[in-house]
Amino acid sequence: MRAAVLHETGQEKLEVLDDIETAGFGPGKVKIRVRATGLCHSDLSAMNGVLPQPAPFVPGHEGAGEIIDVGDGVTGHSEGDRVLLCWLPACGVCPACKRGQTQLCLAGFMNAGTPNFKRPGGDVFGFAGTGTFAEEVVVDAGCAVPIPDDVPFDIAALIGCGVTTGLGAAINTADVAAGSSVAVIGCGGVGISAIQGARLKGAAQIVAVDPVASRRESALRFGATEAVSPDELADAKQRVTAGEGFDYVFEVVGKSATARTAYETTRRGGTMCVVGAGAMDDQLQFNMFELFFDEKRILPSMYGGGDVLTSYERAIALWRAGRIDLEGLITHRVRLTEVNEALDQMRTGVSLRTCIEI
Repeated sequence: MRAAVLHETGQEKLEVLDDIETAGFGPGKVKIRVRATGLCHSDLSAMNGVLPQPAPFVPGHEGAGEIIDVGDGVTGHSEGDRVLLCWLPACGVCPACKRGQTQLCLAGFMNAGTPNFKRPGGDVFGFAGTGTFAEEVVVDAGCAVPIPDDVPFDIAALIGCGVTTGLGAAINTADVAAGSSVAVIGCGGVGISAIQGARLKGAAQIVAVDPVASRRESALRFGATEAVSPDELADAKQRVTAGEGFDYVFEVVGKSATARTAYETTRRGGTMCVVGAGAMDDQLQFNMFELFFDEKRILPSMYGGGDVLTSYERAIALWRAGRIDLEGLITHRVRLTEVNEALDQMRTGVSLRTCIEI
């Protein structure tokens, strides 16, 4: 079986090997033939060590395919079922799940420490307990979410992470008010999805902020009312909000510098929504007076801030109705053997989402 492997954290290139085998199949598990997977910036963050992940590992957590084997005790799944991969399944019994905050369930994180693959040299992990840059993957049955026959694998893969995260940040976490002003800092696939979510909620002004010109152009097609480079944001704040600041600012980069900019661009009493996944040693500072005096809400958004199964269904319904554009998010397509091209496209910012067809 072929899979793309990162041998050591910090390496920039993946090696596509054909001596990989899936590991861990048994009771409660399913084996999935991966058909399409998206490259998410979190994969790059795991490769460079920003996000913790044991190595060697197979990146990829935004995938879809079909079940080819079902372990003992699994109900509700059959061979041939078309599914998307949920990298953070809810266990249903922990305190977070019982409170209705299933996106905060930690059960899925436990999978990241168990090898999903093996090769003659030893064990190989799957990023976030999945590892979709592979022809096949074994996961807990709860990670396999059935999709309707009319949803293509590439669209389903995007719904498995980026679309759900961005839409949910605007719809669930921030609950953007109709007629409000919004700024989105970082306009990759997740940021564009946040823009679409803000548009769905009826935001009057949506300012997209990104250093890459092609991404700014794309943001306008997806619902932004204007798009600016980071050094033009202060001027946009003055023009759009008379200097007061935006009602909602979404930070979709995952760095303290952009988070600080997001805070300063938010109006007093407004909402700053943190969507980007950053490093544990990247500290964001506030002084105690500004926290008290400005009364800005700081809302982190994990995986869209809501029940992911409900969010998947909502995204599919909105896509079917033509209310969101998911096909347009896929700007590049490569084969698994060309995965390093996809990495370069992400690093340079020329892609919104690259679909890796497996």
